[in-house]
Amino acid sequence: MNDGAAIAGLGMTELGRVYGRSPRRLAADAVRAAVDDAGLALGDLDGLLVSHGLGGSPGIELADTLGLRDLRLLTQMNSFGATAGAMLSYAAMSILSGAATTVACVFADAPLKPKQSAGSAYHRDAPEWYGFGGMTAALGFRSVNAFYALAAQRHMAHYGTTSEQLGAIAVSTRDWASRNPLAQMRDPITLEDHQNSRWVAEPLHLLDCCLVSNGAIAVVVTGADRAADLARPPVHLWGWGQGHPGHRKERGSAFGLSTGAAASGPVAMKMAGITTGDVTQAQLYDCYTYTVLVSLEDYGFCGKGEGGAFAASGALGPDGPLPTNTGGGQLSGYYMWGMTPVSEAVIQARGGGGDRQAANDVILVSGNGGILDHHATLILSPHRKGA
Repeated sequence: MNDGAAIAGLGMTELGRVYGRSPRRLAADAVRAAVDDAGLALGDLDGLLVSHGLGGSPGIELADTLGLRDLRLLTQMNSFGATAGAMLSYAAMSILSGAATTVACVFADAPLKPKQSAGSAYHRDAPEWYGFGGMTAALGFRSVNAFYALAAQRHMAHYGTTSEQLGAIAVSTRDWASRNPLAQMRDPITLEDHQNSRWVAEPLHLLDCCLVSNGAIAVVVTGADRAADLARPPVHLWGWGQGHPGHRKERGSAFGLSTGAAASGPVAMKMAGITTGDVTQAQLYDCYTYTVLVSLEDYGFCGKGEGGAFAASGALGPDGPLPTNTGGGQLSGYYMWGMTPVSEAVIQARGGGGDRQAANDVILVSGNGGILDHHATLILSPHRKGA
């Protein structure tokens, strides 16, 4: 039954420094575009799964904005960057069980404000800290950048990973972005450019860190048989899985050394009936170059501690054996949490990648959330499983 669900529509608003629309309005625009892309009407939706980033409004308000009534499935979800993969898996399971027939999954956010730096876009007032979390805050760990820098530093200390190896990921990702007209950063970069970019939180340079974007992306999921008769080529969901390690940042934990990909990857690949050797391209969540490197290891594309050498070999670029983040990812393309890799996977599966089109028989998609606390994996293909 697992190939009985497919992505039938994709909707994307303008992405980047897009002002004047709230997350709810952006989400509504993306859902309308996805429904239109599928050749459906809004009234065909009986399910709506919503992720509004760190802001926005409840899903019922988006349903009201869209004029949707009597939905059979409606919820707002937040596993941070893992939310998109989780939404698609829940949509597929709802369709397979008969709980719904046509489900829109949407992410929207608008953290950027006019005349505001990207670095302050996600700034929030300091929360009231308790327990162990209060100790880390007292030591200065009060930002996402700081915690990911700590994770990357631990990987380096344990495995000998180098900044230059992280830089290889930034360079290959920008190479892909140069071929994507939707990418925000398209000028090629070199390893020297990476090394000379300013520190954000050592060992992370500016070019190790993702962009910040306003906008929204939505997909429509329905039954595979129905999708085959709609306007666009269906993208079949072969498998999915989740992993939520919730690493405590203390002695004896695996923080920085592994992610939920180690749990979610085998589940998704077993469901799809594949191994890593069958994957023809990967769309990996890249809030930082480090997350790409550690995900490659945890999925089994290389051994633990070998992610740096694997990336430095050129394996991820346009001429490599594992084309990865072909749209420029979040490092150079656009930052829409887990919908960034999902949207590029849909474009690639449909054969719409243009100059960046890669082999698309089996596409692995990842989402990473929190500070390595959540992970979601999808296996997508333009073919029905077994066809």
